[in-house]
Amino acid sequence: MQGQLALLQRELWEHRSIYIVPIVVAVVMTLAALTGQVSINGMEHVDIGIVGASNMPDNARAAVLSGIMIGLSTTFVFSMWILTIFYALDSLYAERKDRSILFWRSMPSTDLETVLSKLLTAMLVIPLVTFAMILVTHLAVLLFASVWVAARGGSGLTLIWGSVPFFDNWTATLIFVLALPLWLSPFIGWFLFVSAFTKRSPFLTAFLPIAILPMLENMLFDTAVFAEAFFVRSIKMPLFINPGTMERLFEEGDGFALLADAQLSLLGLMDLGGFLTNPGLWLGLIVCGLFTAAAIYMRRYRDDS
Repeated sequence: MQGQLALLQRELWEHRSIYIVPIVVAVVMTLAALTGQVSINGMEHVDIGIVGASNMPDNARAAVLSGIMIGLSTTFVFSMWILTIFYALDSLYAERKDRSILFWRSMPSTDLETVLSKLLTAMLVIPLVTFAMILVTHLAVLLFASVWVAARGGSGLTLIWGSVPFFDNWTATLIFVLALPLWLSPFIGWFLFVSAFTKRSPFLTAFLPIAILPMLENMLFDTAVFAEAFFVRSIKMPLFINPGTMERLFEEGDGFALLADAQLSLLGLMDLGGFLTNPGLWLGLIVCGLFTAAAIYMRRYRDDS
């Protein structure tokens, strides 16, 4: 365990983008909120004047604030996945390219431990760092909002801090950022394998098969097995009771009505048990394990250093 923690620290040391990217996104989103550039669907349905906000039902006020938090979190989740792709593709390729693999092989760590540390970084460390920055950004934006309300004679404590369902939003966000890499684990395993295998252009090597195989399958067999595996899986994660829930949250008016329903919450919209028992999740983890094992083999026996 101590050796694995040291390897994870090594990843943070070598790949500073793991925490720099979320920090940059946090700063940009906070400044955007400060300058009034962040908006969400449903805001036009709300009188943002202090009197209007004070007269709103508690669930409607919570819905608006939850919508703002969801909008902020979405940007972080998108950047987290982009960061994960580039990290996984670079993690094993870079050490062969700059020959640092020769140094690290002199350390008391096996290829299995090293590759597993990179897999854990992609699937656990990056999501947790992202979640931490989401919390900081939420608190900063809510602080600015409460200052804005107080400057106009309203009660920031009541209208802002007393209306936000923190536990519901943050727990749901944590579940989502941890579930996403689990669901997309086949891609992470594939990217690690490509990073250990390719001699040049890991990005091109990784995405060419993903683009070409569905087209060849469709032309030759008129089927869409690869398209389902690659594209449908990447955009549909069975974590929510209604698969179209996230789309509804950002539809005009509909998302506001969904959040404003006093009987619903983000946690209430999630089906964590169904997600954990979904065969697609476990098949994906098996595929990820196979690709990770192949990456370990490549690093152990077939590196060109």
